[in-house]
Amino acid sequence: MTNRRRRLVTPAACLVAILALTGCGLQPATSYVPAVGPGTIRPIPGLGNAPLTITSKNFTEQLILGKIAVLAARAAGFDVTDLSNLPGSQPARELLTLGQADFMWEYTGTAWLTYLAQAEGIPDQAAQWQAVHDADLATGLTWGRPAPMNNTYALAIRSEAAADLGGISTMSQIASLPVEDRTFCVEAEFNSRSDGFNPMLKTYGLKRGSAAGVPDANVGIYDAGAVYSATDRGDCNFGEVFVTDGRIDALDLTVLTDDRKFFPAYNVAPVYSTDTLTTHPELADVFDQITPALTDKVLRSLNRKVDVDGEEPADVAFAWMKARGFITDPR
Repeated sequence: MTNRRRRLVTPAACLVAILALTGCGLQPATSYVPAVGPGTIRPIPGLGNAPLTITSKNFTEQLILGKIAVLAARAAGFDVTDLSNLPGSQPARELLTLGQADFMWEYTGTAWLTYLAQAEGIPDQAAQWQAVHDADLATGLTWGRPAPMNNTYALAIRSEAAADLGGISTMSQIASLPVEDRTFCVEAEFNSRSDGFNPMLKTYGLKRGSAAGVPDANVGIYDAGAVYSATDRGDCNFGEVFVTDGRIDALDLTVLTDDRKFFPAYNVAPVYSTDTLTTHPELADVFDQITPALTDKVLRSLNRKVDVDGEEPADVAFAWMKARGFITDPR
């Protein structure tokens, strides 16, 4: 997957095209989801087939989450327009703020740093959610409670290498390793960010470019996505990853605990148009069933099915929701 939180597309052209589709009563070709029956998510009494528009961004995790939302809303009895798969963060956000969409899953850190233009993220997950929730009320959006999954940055190591290095499991333990074992694979953006690689090293007591810290020769710079394979083949011991990427499990990488809490929180949460939620408060009950089940482990597994195994996001979402009992298969 790409660097999905900070890769922004100029929204105007995309938004015009999407609004043209909705105005014609059309949906994107990716709007397929299997037929759905009720499970623990039951039809809302008296709903009357009310319309609901759901949007998402266009990377794997967001496509899966978007389909989960579509399936859930249809099981609850809504007449759903599926506008998932929008290119970039801003177009999806603008559909919500302009009243052209009713719901999407969003990351707390993305909203705080990108949409609300704050200078620094908040590592504490509960505090980050509360800050975003409070700030976004003024934009006409209401955040539901966050999921356990926190798709933030992390460092990962090959599991066999972790054992060879004494069972390393936390980032603070890197400083106790011999200098020659402090090798890193990072993306170019993370390498140069003011809140990226260098301040991360400083937080953990290591100095970039120092013979006794992390010599420049110990750092490999890679294109987006190539870090995973480079780490797996042993180009470095520690690779910069996103916590819920499916390749972590596929390549048997171990995520190190950020025990000094350097990385900001990126918990995903349901975000509603406040007007829509006021009209249909039962919508929150629907997603309150699902949100607690969205853990890092679950999303890594679901992402892997798409990115590694080649399955369709809608089918992956359907199988997971059916297995959890949220929905049933009416066929």
